[in-house]
Amino acid sequence: RKYRDQVRQAGGDLTVTAILVKVLAVAIRQFPQFNASIDPEAEQIIYKKYVNIGIAVDTDRGLLVPVVRNAHQKNLTQIAIEVQQLAQKARDRKLTLEEMSGGSMTISNLGGIGGTYFTPIINWPEVAILGVSRGIIEPVWRPSDGAIEPRQLLPLSLSYDHRIIDGAEAMRFLRWVVAAVGQPSLLS
Repeated sequence: RKYRDQVRQAGGDLTVTAILVKVLAVAIRQFPQFNASIDPEAEQIIYKKYVNIGIAVDTDRGLLVPVVRNAHQKNLTQIAIEVQQLAQKARDRKLTLEEMSGGSMTISNLGGIGGTYFTPIINWPEVAILGVSRGIIEPVWRPSDGAIEPRQLLPLSLSYDHRIIDGAEAMRFLRWVVAAVGQPSLLS
């Protein structure tokens, strides 16, 4: 809310997806196995130097995944503008093949449709995808004083390729993402 008007004046929309693009761009630099792919012919794991985040867009032709390139080098305003432009190009059937290739990791945000959790399918050759459901407000118990308070929650689902990422590392990654979502303005 604090930055929404500023981003809107620059021509973008500061959405949860835009914020998550920035969060994931920083996260996969901290956790390089999430920025990898498997080359089955060479039997190698390839660690990418670039950080390109795919965003799944629901269109009348089905799901398309344009890619925000070099997301780690962009600020939230730049990402918000680019996410909005790419989503519109997808809906207008104007995306090029190049704009839909070369992703490091994808975000699939079904929050606008509803639902609580889902299992997103990895967008090959990527090795992980983050699923985002509709934010909800629920009562949460505070063990420190026994009080129950309303809290805004954002259900996230992480699918990953176990050949590269194990469950413990996936949970560390997801915990890092959750902490960063709470303070995205601190990301650099």
